[in-house]
Amino acid sequence: MIGGWDGIEEFVAVARAGSFTAGARAFNASVTHMSRSIARLEQRLDTRLFNRTTRSVYLTESGRAFLAQCQRLVEEREEAIAALSQHNEPFGLLRVTCSYALGERFISPLLREFAQRHAGIQVELDLDNDVVDIAGRGYDLAVRTGHLEDSRLIATRVAQRELITVASRDYISHHGKPMQVEDLSAHECLVGSASQWQFRYGQSYRPDGRWRCNSGASLLDACLGGMGVCQIPAFYVGEHLAAGRLQTVLDDHKPQDEPIWAVYSARRQLAPKVTGLVSHLRARLQALLDG
Repeated sequence: MIGGWDGIEEFVAVARAGSFTAGARAFNASVTHMSRSIARLEQRLDTRLFNRTTRSVYLTESGRAFLAQCQRLVEEREEAIAALSQHNEPFGLLRVTCSYALGERFISPLLREFAQRHAGIQVELDLDNDVVDIAGRGYDLAVRTGHLEDSRLIATRVAQRELITVASRDYISHHGKPMQVEDLSAHECLVGSASQWQFRYGQSYRPDGRWRCNSGASLLDACLGGMGVCQIPAFYVGEHLAAGRLQTVLDDHKPQDEPIWAVYSARRQLAPKVTGLVSHLRARLQALLDG
C-alpha cells in the first residue's frame, strides 16, 4: 500500500520551484522520480494538480488549493522534528502577510533582523492591503491595524500608530480649515484604503472625493499637491509637517492611536517561529514607528 505521504513532498517541491527540473534539484531526486510520484498522487486524488506544457508547468485551481494544505503539513512535520532537536529554536518557513506601507517600511526590516538572528528561519513576506484568510492561504502570521473582526484568530497587540488629518498649506489658504468633523463635507477628501476616518469620542466620517488610492505614498503626494484633506499614519508626514508643507487639521478631534496586531490562528500559537516573531515585533516595532 502506498503511504499517505507519497508524492506530497515532491508536489510541494515542484510547486515552490515552478518546474519539475528545479523541483527535482531542490528535492535531490531525478525528474523521473518527481514526475512519477506526482502522477501517482494525482491518480490517488483523481484530480490534476498541474497543467503541463512543453515549456512550463503551473498549478491547476485544485492544485493551488491543495498546495496550501500540503505546505502546512510539510512545515508542521519539520517544526515538530525541530522542536525536539533545536530546543524550541525558531525554525522553518515563516509566511507573513501585511499591508504595503507597514510591510515595506517596518515589518520587512524587522523580519530581516529576525532571520539574521535565527539561521533556521526562511521568510516569505506577502504585501497585500486586502484582509486575507491567513489560515486558508497558509500564512503563519498577519500584521493588521485597527478593529479586528475574525474572532477565530488570536491577536497580540505589538504596537500602535498615530493617525492624523492633514492638508497642504496651499489647500488651506484657498479653502480654509475644517473646524468640525461635519465640515469635511464641504472639502475635497483624499481617500485611502480606509473607508471611514476615525475621530475622538468614537466619531467617524465616511470620506468622499475625486482622488482614491490604496497607496499611502500616492495619497501623500496628492495631499502635498494641494488636492485635498487626508487622514494618514503620522510616519508618512513628519518631515512635511516640520517643513511647513503640510498642516494638521481637526486637532481637537484627533483619534486615539490605532493598535497594531500580530494575528495568527490557534494552531500556530505554540510554534517557536511564531512566538519568537511576536516577541521581536513587540520589542522593536514601536521604536521604529516613533523614530
